Amino acid sequence: MTTMMEEGKNNKQSLLDPHQLHARKWNPPPFLLKTYMLVEDPATDNIISWNPDGTAFVVWQPAEFARDLLPTLFKHSNFSSFVRQLNTYGFRKAATNRWEFCNDKFRKGEKEKLSEIRRRKAWSNRQQQQANHNQEYSDQEEQRSYSTSSSSGYSNLVDENKRLKRENGALNSELAAMKRKCKDLLELVAKHAKTNEEEEDERAPLLFGVRLHVKRGQGDLKTNTSPSIFLPQSCK
Repeated sequence: MTTMMEEGKNNKQSLLDPHQLHARKWNPPPFLLKTYMLVEDPATDNIISWNPDGTAFVVWQPAEFARDLLPTLFKHSNFSSFVRQLNTYGFRKAATNRWEFCNDKFRKGEKEKLSEIRRRKAWSNRQQQQANHNQEYSDQEEQRSYSTSSSSGYSNLVDENKRLKRENGALNSELAAMKRKCKDLLELVAKHAKTNEEEEDERAPLLFGVRLHVKRGQGDLKTNTSPSIFLPQSCK
């Protein structure tokens, strides 16, 4: 019974058109077909195109590629997800200064070889884990850099604040010194004026033992016309 079923199956396969067998065999993943179509389209050569020898393709403008082209075929606009998908199919980065990717079965004019490219699940898992690890490390480095920058900025502010306090203290000290000098100068002027007044009083004439107050005119010494003379009670 089993033998008859196998013979029937083999006969059915032998009756299939060779073109149908080829169509069944040549069934590349949709991701590869869509990517190949993007690379082949001459209208987008300024964004994505083949390299000069057709052995790899280059994403010349990743931002425009993610914004304008990815949503039309892949229903997302995440360039990193596109790169991770390439990695699962064995693509590798061919240059360090640009987004150039290559695969031995992904070449210009050799679209039929796309069916030979297989998705590497185990490799994909390892790559995904590595990508996640790299992303976490990058995030940690960015956070560490931000923290360092913030700490440095705070430290600079603290140092600047200390410097301003020192300068303010020095200015306050100078101001206090100037105030003391000004006070001393005022006291000296007042003392000098008092001394002059006392000397003038000593030079005033005496009348019956009482000094006469005099007024100085314009250059002339004149006796007060109505001097205030205080006589002893016995002289009245």
